[in-house]
Amino acid sequence: MRHSWILAAAPLFAQTVDFSSIHSILAARCVGCHSAASPQGGLELGTYLGVRRSIAPGAAAASKLIQRVTGEKGARMPLGGTALPDTEIALLRRWIDQGAPGPATPTDSGWKPSMALVAPTLPDSTEAHPIDKIVSAYMKERGVAIPAPAADAAFVRRAHLDLWGMTPPEGERADDVVERLLADRKRYASHWISFWNDLLRNDEGVVYHGDRKSITPWLRKALESNLPYDKFVDALLDPAPKDGPEGFLTGVNWRGDVSASQIPAMQAAQNSAQVFLGVNLKCNSCHDSFISRWKLKDAYGLAAFFADEPLKIHRCDIPTGEFAQVKFLYPELGSVDTNALLAAKRAAAARLFTMPANGRTPRTLVNRVWNQLFGRGLVEPPDDMDARPWSPELLDWLAADFVAHGYDMQHLLRRVMSSHTYRMASAKDEPAGAYVFRGPLPRRLSAEQFADSVSAITGEWRMLEPKTAGPASYARDWQLKSTALGRALGRPIRDQVFTDRQTNPTTLDALELVNGATLSTALARASRRLTGTLAEPPRPLFDSGVTGNQKVRIDIDVTGATKLWLLLENVDSYDPERVIAGWADARFSGPGGSATLAEVVRQTAQPLLFRGDKAPLDTVRVRTPSTLVAGISGRGFEKFQAFAGADEACLQSDINPRLRFFVFASEPDRRRLHPAAGDPPAPLPGAESNRKRLVRRLYVQAFSREPSGAEAKLAESMIKSADGLEDLLWAIFLSPEFQYIR
Repeated sequence: MRHSWILAAAPLFAQTVDFSSIHSILAARCVGCHSAASPQGGLELGTYLGVRRSIAPGAAAASKLIQRVTGEKGARMPLGGTALPDTEIALLRRWIDQGAPGPATPTDSGWKPSMALVAPTLPDSTEAHPIDKIVSAYMKERGVAIPAPAADAAFVRRAHLDLWGMTPPEGERADDVVERLLADRKRYASHWISFWNDLLRNDEGVVYHGDRKSITPWLRKALESNLPYDKFVDALLDPAPKDGPEGFLTGVNWRGDVSASQIPAMQAAQNSAQVFLGVNLKCNSCHDSFISRWKLKDAYGLAAFFADEPLKIHRCDIPTGEFAQVKFLYPELGSVDTNALLAAKRAAAARLFTMPANGRTPRTLVNRVWNQLFGRGLVEPPDDMDARPWSPELLDWLAADFVAHGYDMQHLLRRVMSSHTYRMASAKDEPAGAYVFRGPLPRRLSAEQFADSVSAITGEWRMLEPKTAGPASYARDWQLKSTALGRALGRPIRDQVFTDRQTNPTTLDALELVNGATLSTALARASRRLTGTLAEPPRPLFDSGVTGNQKVRIDIDVTGATKLWLLLENVDSYDPERVIAGWADARFSGPGGSATLAEVVRQTAQPLLFRGDKAPLDTVRVRTPSTLVAGISGRGFEKFQAFAGADEACLQSDINPRLRFFVFASEPDRRRLHPAAGDPPAPLPGAESNRKRLVRRLYVQAFSREPSGAEAKLAESMIKSADGLEDLLWAIFLSPEFQYIR
């Protein structure tokens, strides 16, 4: 059971929501019907002033915009479309409750970033590390005391979470920890791939109204081999024909339900500009932007690099009669003939994004990495690289150093994480007014960090199921389809680029943490695993592997079995609720006679689906998922033979059945239908009967510290049973101390 005093983590402080984030949501989901050209219902959301008319600044609950996107008053919007995700609605609420701050100007006190990249001269100071020299001079100039370093344990925890995405094992030492973590490329890649999946809108196991090509094999190899960043960007913008990451450029095919601003070439322009240059083109893909200097023709000019035919320019989905001319966002760097072949245009785009004269690309990457490691970028927001950095000198020095070392991404991480600046104790708050760097900000664990750390501590890993019959492998969270908990904690569906996640606690993630099936099931199993009472799951007698339109032959020995469990599992069928499948020609046989599966199952009064009286007696039809239990004790059966597959009525593209059939001789564990093989991402913890040692181990692994006397006494009193241990795990994993990197 769960104790009522367990609460979800609260935000340490709320960051101000930038209007550019709000406009991105409205531009993607609302402006098509509510722009100046098409203000349906008298509502115009294409400008800041128009949006202000639909809200009550400081009171989200009373705002018409919130009431309509939630359906609290009137029909839910977008009308007839997919509802806005809870994370986007939460962002809208937070922005309104903060007073709905308007768009920031793209420049600050006349600030204009240069294109050329020149390393500035380092300040003359006693600090040995280049970053510390710049930061020390910056803080002294502003009268800010340089923070003391974080304790060794806090530093080790921070480094492990930043490089491997998991809390550290017991006994990890601080000296050379960054080098040791970077040296394990597999664990490094398995954490940083989530960062790149967000940026490159790549995901695993996603089913939604659209198609895309995965780039996971290429991306994982690129991270494990530490592919230089200029080569990394080049491959994404000019992919090799056979094994290149073409999925980034082809974008999402929305199956015909698409606006002019979302055709693949426009997606390629928006995504590449946003990810690699820190330029948001979403607004000016429909019309001239009102929050930046970019125009409609700028978006189309970049999109023309990725189009295999002339692009007709549309303004708010209305054709203008003009065709786009190939033009880079920064034409001083060069261009290519508008009539060139697609291959030549892609090659030109890759060259323009990565050429030495383009200092914007390395600055943008450095800023994104700094944002990941410190909780706030050198430039904020990270998608507006025209904004003034809090330290232009630090941004330029880091970017120039990055380029000078061959665009080496691991060198960049090593350079930053070896500084005293990275090791500073985290700032306690973020004072109002202009931002001043005072140290790293506390950062909430990402969805993947949370899931993987829970798994590392408890040994309760999710499994990557093979497509064919055989053992499963232990998996990091990124390798699998997101759970309800993961989505509540900010893991996006990635049908678009995500450069900044919503990580502040929401009502939804509190409900998932406290009451959701994902965590409750994992912790119930973990409590039994840690006490040695979790039974080993049985192996299947039969596993069909993933099936589609084909039927699979079953012919297995059931000698000595008293019961059989016949399972049908859905594996991402497009419309699983319409899938009907079954077991045809299904018979038991042995020296004492034979019987059909239907006859055996009918005796247990299990509900079946039959096609009226005309259904064959040896055919059982079921919906997915299903479990049939066949009691065969004492009947002398030695064989079970059948064909398993989807009903012919389901073999159509809008259902697209993808199924898996199993037969077990003992009750299966639905979370472990396949035996596990290979090594887990972290060593599995052994069962521990000594309560004192178990409590200490949990505290050290979760918090990187020993429990206090009072904590140890309370925790040891709780874990006299598996239920009590489950409660303790809830208390640990829901505490802010676990959920934040400090």
